[in-house]
Amino acid sequence: MEMEGKQHRSPPSLLAGPEEIPVVDLSNPNEDLVARAVVKASEEWGIFYVVNHGIPPELIRRLKEVGTEFYELPETEKEAVAKPDDSTDDIEGYTTNFKGWADHLFHRIWPPSRINYRFWPKNSPDYREVNEEYAKHIKKLSEKIMEWLSEGLGLRHEAFKEGLGGDKVEYLMKLIFYPPCPDPDLNDGAPPHTDFNGITFLIANEVHGLEAFKDNHWIDVKYDDSMILVIIADQFHRMSNGKYKSAEHRATMDTEKTRISWPVFVEPNLDQVVGPLPELFSGDDTAPKFKPYAYNDFKFHVRYGLPLD
Repeated sequence: MEMEGKQHRSPPSLLAGPEEIPVVDLSNPNEDLVARAVVKASEEWGIFYVVNHGIPPELIRRLKEVGTEFYELPETEKEAVAKPDDSTDDIEGYTTNFKGWADHLFHRIWPPSRINYRFWPKNSPDYREVNEEYAKHIKKLSEKIMEWLSEGLGLRHEAFKEGLGGDKVEYLMKLIFYPPCPDPDLNDGAPPHTDFNGITFLIANEVHGLEAFKDNHWIDVKYDDSMILVIIADQFHRMSNGKYKSAEHRATMDTEKTRISWPVFVEPNLDQVVGPLPELFSGDDTAPKFKPYAYNDFKFHVRYGLPLD
């Protein structure tokens, strides 16, 4: 998948240790404490939950509902938003058995200038309204977390957003449908990987299957309708000069139940050059650990196993 970056070979199934993925309560009136908690989780884990995030529970319920309804359609109706066979430079559209067992639907939800409604399902009259409303909320949450991550490096609060492209930053919705798999050992929902983009926001139905890798253990991601999962990805790792961790994770299959997830990938446009933020190196002898790359070139290097740095 174009948004799921470097694939890794981690130990196959070590039992998780006693640690739990951090939970950050955004309703704490002490914003400094919230910011420090986000920074600490990003440094030590690269993955964390946020609660009391300001996105209405009813909106999340409706988002799941219209997405689930899409996957309940006959295949011929889903093909109405299929990725074109001759598409070589974009990933939007519906694809089946994407990299194995799962079906995927990709479409941008922000900025408006980059939205192509050709790939938005038309089966539900609420689909567009719900996704546009969700985009506004997830953008607000994303930009607040970017501010905290910037300040955690001692930078201006706009630094991360500007480094990712400013007003040109794109938000890509991905609906992933994992049907039951009779032999999960033979089919990865998604193999161990980090995400290409900057930061990812994920919700899912009640069927578990996502796991995060930390300290030589795979740790179950537990779903709760009150939580949104936040995953730090490759670009933020590189922009922070390695201070923020790009979280390795994988998706496993269930033998009986269908799992659906709704990640939103926050990413630069393809021409945006991204690298360690220059402000990190003013006035001291710290050297950048990573080379800057246009985002499209970065993805090309990773996809084809070419050296980066």
